[in-house]
Amino acid sequence: MPAAGMGVRLGPGGPKALRLLRGEPLLVHAVRRVAAAPSVGCIVVAAPPDAVSDVEALLAPITSGPAGVVVVAGGATRQASVALALAAVPASFDIVLVHDAARALTPPGLVEDVASAVRGGHGAVIPVLPVVDTIKRVDSSGAVLGTVDRSSLRAVQTPQGFRRDVLAKAHEAAVDDHTDDAGLAERIGVAVHTVAGAEAALKITRPFDLAIAELLLS
Repeated sequence: MPAAGMGVRLGPGGPKALRLLRGEPLLVHAVRRVAAAPSVGCIVVAAPPDAVSDVEALLAPITSGPAGVVVVAGGATRQASVALALAAVPASFDIVLVHDAARALTPPGLVEDVASAVRGGHGAVIPVLPVVDTIKRVDSSGAVLGTVDRSSLRAVQTPQGFRRDVLAKAHEAAVDDHTDDAGLAERIGVAVHTVAGAEAALKITRPFDLAIAELLLS
């Protein structure tokens, strides 16, 4: 779980994962829900490098399977944080899920669906939702170039699930920075499977998203 980003679009404040949602950090909400999924045996959090001990204290009450919750220092980018967290996953785990702390309300059932699909034989799995808005292509001046057929478009969520060797190879082969691990898997020729996402797994990026999350929790 990469959680080292500042989240500048959420407005002034500390790291996004440590912003409060109904009195608790987004990260605590996210870890608690992932830990509730029966398949999860270990959670590794990539925290802001200067807040590792604080994050360990925050997450100490939460347990997850036999290996518990591990906190490591994250990197300068999301991709770097995922790589650092992956390196800390115990060797006994051959399925790894990558989940954004910003998707703090993701249902445990969605975590299970992704894990089950990887167990079923897929090397990479992502949860998706149909795109409901009309999508336009525009040029640099803002002029519309055309309307995109949205019937085959999907919005991608997390957790994204992988066979461990697939995710490791994808990161090793990365030549530029990506914010989507499935995209790295695609780059090395791995077929990516989809499962139905969940509306509750919205990504909290802007103050408006935080307000929506508050309403959902109330």
